[in-house]
Formats: sequence, C-alpha cells, structure tokens
Amino acid sequence: MKVGIDTFGCDHGRSGLGVYLNALAQHLKNDDDVQFELFGAEIDRYTYGNENGLPYKSVSIPDSISAEKWWHLLGANHFARRQKYDVVLYPAAAHMLPFRFGVPGVAIVNDVVSETLSAHQSAKHELHVKYSLKKADKIIVASQCIKRDLERLGIRGEKMVVIHNGIDHALFYPRELLSSNLVDIKPFAIQRPYFIYASRLSSPSKKHKELIKAFTLFKEQTKLPHRLVLAGSEGAYSDAVHRAVFESHVASDIFITGFFPHDSFPELYTGSDGCVFPSVSEGVGLPVLEAMATGVPVACSKSGALTEIAGDHAIYFDSDDIEQMAAAFTALATDRALKEKLVAGGLEWSRRFSWERTATLIREVLQGVVNK
Repeated sequence: MKVGIDTFGCDHGRSGLGVYLNALAQHLKNDDDVQFELFGAEIDRYTYGNENGLPYKSVSIPDSISAEKWWHLLGANHFARRQKYDVVLYPAAAHMLPFRFGVPGVAIVNDVVSETLSAHQSAKHELHVKYSLKKADKIIVASQCIKRDLERLGIRGEKMVVIHNGIDHALFYPRELLSSNLVDIKPFAIQRPYFIYASRLSSPSKKHKELIKAFTLFKEQTKLPHRLVLAGSEGAYSDAVHRAVFESHVASDIFITGFFPHDSFPELYTGSDGCVFPSVSEGVGLPVLEAMATGVPVACSKSGALTEIAGDHAIYFDSDDIEQMAAAFTALATDRALKEKLVAGGLEWSRRFSWERTATLIREVLQGVVNK
C-alpha cells in the first residue's frame, strides 16, 4: 500500500497543523506493507521530510494559499494517480481538500470547522469544505468536540473516527530549573514568575483580549510580581491584541514573543507558574497537554474540547468572565496544595496521549480504506 501525505495548508510548520504533521510523520514508518510519501511545496522538503526518513515529492506551484487551493481543485487527483497512491492523507482538511477524490482520501480535522468557516466568511468556501468532507472516504477527528461539530454541519457520524493527538514525551517532561529568577531561551530572557499562554494571535475566539483584562485585574488585586507571556505567531488578530496590551495598566508585565520554536516550549513551560488557556474554539488544545506533561498546572476555558482533553486536572473558567479568569491566576499563584494536585494529576493523565499510538491508529484507518 502506497500512501501520499499532503503537506499543503500546514503553514510551513509554523502553526499547530504544522507541528501535528511533523510529529505524525516522524512516527509513520515505511515497511514491506506500507510506503508513506510526503508531497507539497519544495520549501517544505526540510520542514517535514528531513528528520523522519520519509521520501518527499515536490509539487511545483506558487507559494500562496490561492494557488494551493486551485491545485487541489484541478491537479491533486491527477498527481495522486500519477504517483500511484492507493490512498491520500490530508492533514489540513479543513483548509485544503480536492472537491472530489479520484484516489481514496482520508481527511484529518483538527479544527472546529464551523468556527473556521465563520471566520472565512465565504459561502463558496463553506460549500467546498462541506461537500469535500462528505465525499472523503474517512474523516479522522482529533476530539469528540470536532465530531459533534461536523455532525451539526451534516457529516455522517459513521464516516468519522476519533483519534486524539499525541504528545512528544521525549520533549515534554518535567525538568529542573537552572535559574530561580530567569528563563534564558535565546533570543529571549524572561523574568520569573510568569504565566504562559501559547496560541497564535489569529482570532477573537482565542480570547487574548479577555485574558489581558483578567491578568490586569489579577495584578491590581494581588500586587504580585507575575508577568504574562503570550507565545505565538502573529495573525489576523495581532493588532487588536497589541492594542489591548498597550491599553493595560500593567503593559510592562505583558510580553508578546511572536513565533516561538516548538522545541523551546518545554523550557518556557517549566519556568512558568502555570499555563492559562482561554481559547473557546479549540478542537484539540494540545498546549494544555504539553504543559501537563511538563509538570505545569493548567487553567483553561470550559469551552470547546478542553474539558475532554484536560479531564479533571485543570482549573476551568468562563472565558467571558474576567473576574473568574483573574481568580484562576490567583489560584495558580498562591494555592500551593491545588497546584501540587493539578501537577500530579496532569502528569498521569498526559501519559495516555502518545504519537506512537496516534500513528498506529491512523495507519489502521488507512489500511481499512484501501482494503474495504
């Protein structure tokens, strides 16, 4: 069985989808029964194909979202047949899919699709995504939350299989702090104590503005020396977030890093007093699990998939309730017994998530599609 893996739509490794694809590709091994091959822009040959040992087939098209979407509409099926793929895996299925499938296709959805469609505000794009997902041979969803969302959009439940994302436990594990007052991650030197929110500045649903207001209230109420680190790439909502920081009375204690290398996050988590994750539209919420695996207490929104992903091992809040979020900051900063309980439970809980398991289950889905 020969499997093609589409790398388009994964932001050249600089987003959650890119991290997902890179981690998955490192755990999909070629053998006598299955041959995996990545394909996409030449620029991504060393983004996804360098460390995992899988072959990479370059597709010569302009490096733009519109060009990639047109290629999926007009050229993807011809390419898949020419490469003699038995099945194609589409990791960015909420963004890049053929309209129809000339070669069996398995879509992976890590997004709450209704949210991404709403943000896109295009009836034509919405029609394309819904139709293409209905035509896919199988849909792998990263949470029950995503499955329910797709069912509301008219996708049949029996077409979907829930396979949770994994964690790289060789990267995310409890570490000893080398300094009690400073985390030195080139080119950043971040003064402790601080809280961390890892998410791209992409939309209002990420709740950066509400978090900044809650942190400001926490600082006013407690007078504690904590900082807030917002780690994530710039996006469509960047201007609004930067403006909210500028308008805060504690702007000097809020640090926006911009793009932050995934390999450096364990050290950033380790130095923090907690991971605070207010996003209300998460289909996965992988940073929550990564923080837990690193031994960091978590406070997060009770919306989206986060209660499913974090279980009973997080402080939950309403992301529109500023006082509730401020109280979560205070609990992470001052309640030592609660923090110890969250850390112990989170470490145990996070062990059930692994990329080895995710890759094995995805391989079984692909074989099932080919052998049906």
